[in-house]
Amino acid sequence: MLLATLILTLSMAMFLFYLQTICLRILRREFERDYFLPIVNANRLEFPSVRQALQEFNAPVDYARFCMMLKCDFLALTYLLKNAANENRRYSPQDRLLILYFHVTYLILRLRHLLRLNEKLSILQLTSILQFFGNVVGLRVSTTQFGNLSASDYLLTL
Repeated sequence: MLLATLILTLSMAMFLFYLQTICLRILRREFERDYFLPIVNANRLEFPSVRQALQEFNAPVDYARFCMMLKCDFLALTYLLKNAANENRRYSPQDRLLILYFHVTYLILRLRHLLRLNEKLSILQLTSILQFFGNVVGLRVSTTQFGNLSASDYLLTL
């Protein structure tokens, strides 16, 4: 019984390590510009203000408020990932990995809060995942054509 528990624990630790390694490699992808900004403004997403509050102002962590803001942004961005300018209407394998990584990081955030550990690192990691999702959605929308117009040109004609 002890050996089975040890094997299960080590397997879970290795899985989480590889998941984090793969997801951090995906998150290092550089975009030409900040495609997430129009998506943030159009959908009134809050994760940039959460990141700014923690990084620039060194604000104390308001756990309940930040968690609610990040979870709402996550739901909005995953909906947009699946439905906005996506012909297949399904997530890519990369998107699925990052969604799983978001859930694992969110669980770690909750555990850190229960154990009264520093939550800042987990919150910043969640905001970087959301920024990546915003960049992917923004890139898809910016390259979508409406007839002979781009998405931004089309919106200007309305």
